[in-house]
Amino acid sequence: MKRPFRFAAVIREADTAKSWADKARRLQDSGFDVLLVPDHLVGPRFAPLAAMTAAACATTRLKVGTLVFANDFRHPALLAKEAATIDVLSEGRLEVGLGTGWMAADYTSAGLTLDPPGVRIDRLAEAMTVLKGLWSDGPFRFEGEHYRITGLDQRPKPVQRPHPKLLLGGGGPRVLRLAAREADVINLTMRVRADGSGPDRADAGLDAFLKKIDIVRTAAAERYDAIELGTSVLQIGVRKTEAAWSAADSSRQDETPQVLLGSQDEIADKLRRWRDEHDLSYFVLHNESDLDAFTPIVENLAGQ
Repeated sequence: MKRPFRFAAVIREADTAKSWADKARRLQDSGFDVLLVPDHLVGPRFAPLAAMTAAACATTRLKVGTLVFANDFRHPALLAKEAATIDVLSEGRLEVGLGTGWMAADYTSAGLTLDPPGVRIDRLAEAMTVLKGLWSDGPFRFEGEHYRITGLDQRPKPVQRPHPKLLLGGGGPRVLRLAAREADVINLTMRVRADGSGPDRADAGLDAFLKKIDIVRTAAAERYDAIELGTSVLQIGVRKTEAAWSAADSSRQDETPQVLLGSQDEIADKLRRWRDEHDLSYFVLHNESDLDAFTPIVENLAGQ
């Protein structure tokens, strides 16, 4: 099934409330669908909950979301209530991006324990069950290894039913299989190293990227047509040095949709091919500094 394109941009900070609102309105006016906020304790980034609320209040159509909430930073019962509140205040314009948490600097700087990937993935799976349960009607009970919910009936409930779209980002097989079973949107990334030091370069390149799509397709089975596949655009137009604050590594991704070099027409054609041949329709601009280069592509392809 050929989905219409959806476009998002990660916006990290602004100098004032007015500047933040202006950035949100620029995205809306340029045809972007979603403003996404990251979730890290280190680096030049706003905290996501307040930033999303302010962006939603400054716009009328633009959705707001995260790329992605680090599950280790919040109990899912707290996140469920905060997210439902934002969904109500935005009149149903929330998308909830969720991940395990992975960046070592976040953990070491705050004195948090970075558990092995398997533990974090198990905890993420339980958190997704808790979120969906607390967003449903009536009291919810859950007994897991990491979380216990004893008949909690939270209010408010989200405007979007049964719940806001859930986005999972990841590149490792276990996370992709979890996303295939539970997520509405999947942002395909390079696998990260177990120690949280950055992307695993052994997972780079076209073959690795296509394998991720195959993993999702197989694991999703009959759910596959209901899932939006996407990825983050790390380079556009001409290649630039990665920003100092960014953990991204695009050096071996030229054949993937994460690197879009060339003219506007060439880039638009590449995105159409990835949508038509490989089912990717949700593209996230990673660097706000690339907005001027990416906006004409969005204006060209929006709604197609």
